[in-house]
Amino acid sequence: MSRIGKKPITIPDGVEVTLNENHIIVKGPKGTLEKVLNNNVSVKIDGKEIKVEIPSEEYGNLHGLTRTLISNMIEGVTKEFTRALEVNGVGYRAQKQGNKLVMNLGYSHPVEMDAPEGITFDVPNPNSIIVRGIDKELVGQTAAVVRTKRPPEVYRGKGIKYVEEHIRRKEGKTGKK
Repeated sequence: MSRIGKKPITIPDGVEVTLNENHIIVKGPKGTLEKVLNNNVSVKIDGKEIKVEIPSEEYGNLHGLTRTLISNMIEGVTKEFTRALEVNGVGYRAQKQGNKLVMNLGYSHPVEMDAPEGITFDVPNPNSIIVRGIDKELVGQTAAVVRTKRPPEVYRGKGIKYVEEHIRRKEGKTGKK
């Protein structure tokens, strides 16, 4: 059995969890999330606790996964998830226009990106982008898509990178000796 899967999830005040067979709905102050769970995992609500159980060790890999997905849903509707990106490079910048993210990344044209439903972009300064939302998976996926518009290169470090990411720099060519 999974150690993580064995832990019960406590439901905080202000969060409402409803369960219909394998379909879970979590409502909170920030919004509502829904997910269809695997049929091989049973979820039970006991007052202010949620317990995840599996029929046998054969489905042990789903035990911790299901518990973590439900926990992330509850955490997302109480406080938002964020992912911070940094834009590095001369002339590289980002700005927000309505619900769009417009980036100048050294191409001949500005790169525009619409925010998916449930995601908001914050641009506190031209060199940083913050992706916000209640769905952890969607926040991470959107941040990864923004990063692919100009991934960081290893010689000068130009491009879009995660704030906590460290780019290992390569030495350029040395010339004749």
